[in-house]
Amino acid sequence: MNLNRKTNSIALAATLALAATAFGAALPGGSAFAGNCPADQVAEDAMTPGPMMPKAVTDDVISAIDLSPKGEAWKTSTLRMRKLVVQPGGIVPWHSHETRPANILVASGSITEYRSTCKVPILHKKGDVTAEFGHLAHWWKNNGKVPAILYSADILTSETQKNESM
Repeated sequence: MNLNRKTNSIALAATLALAATAFGAALPGGSAFAGNCPADQVAEDAMTPGPMMPKAVTDDVISAIDLSPKGEAWKTSTLRMRKLVVQPGGIVPWHSHETRPANILVASGSITEYRSTCKVPILHKKGDVTAEFGHLAHWWKNNGKVPAILYSADILTSETQKNESM
């Protein structure tokens, strides 16, 4: 490798590292994965089921992609993006993520999660992202004074469509 190519590679790597650091620092609300269960509060079946009906929440599908053209394994699957607006006092009811992986971004406001795998409620603030998958069931409540706006990306199968309300 000649000296100019090596110098350019080092400069590019340094620029990318600086950009990644700047991007992380610019995320609202601090760490993008904040709002996790404290390690000493994690437990199986730590939280009993909560409310089973939604309250003061809108749930709008803003995009959906049929994944069936990707092959047999994706035959009944859809990748969807939703916007949920949870009013103060509003509730996203108890539901499971055993078969429906999702990522949730809190775009504004804050919301409290009551998770089956955590002994204490978890506060999620603007900018937090929560991964939901596996042996997890939970419900959410907006205990704040302003609406909480959440964006959810999940993989929905025809089976989970029959069984999931949120």
